[in-house]
Amino acid sequence: MSVSQRLGVVPTPFLLEHLPHATLPEDDEWIGLVRAPEGLTVIREAPHYVENDRWFGFYGGESPHGPEATGMLAALVGPLADARIPVFVASTYHADLVLVPERRLDDAVTALTTAGHRVDSTPARG
Repeated sequence: MSVSQRLGVVPTPFLLEHLPHATLPEDDEWIGLVRAPEGLTVIREAPHYVENDRWFGFYGGESPHGPEATGMLAALVGPLADARIPVFVASTYHADLVLVPERRLDDAVTALTTAGHRVDSTPARG
């Protein structure tokens, strides 16, 4: 089952960090945190001077769904996996933020639109 979604490309690039011995970041300049036994994963907005390792996100805020909805995330990551595009996902209560490496952004848009999703280049609502 494929679930067609309307996605926006988040205009701000992101950085992913792994802090192996931290339980919280030292600042409050983060977007998302995941604490696991192997350390803390931090999602941040990329500073303007960072040019490498940037990720861009697709956000399904135009097609909100609750946590009980099935197939929503699979409908996004499946076509990206088929296109061999790496992803990093952070889910909210209403939608999923699917990050792809900046160098693969155009390929990701193509893969998602080919799979039947609508991808708007206008800023996604978060």
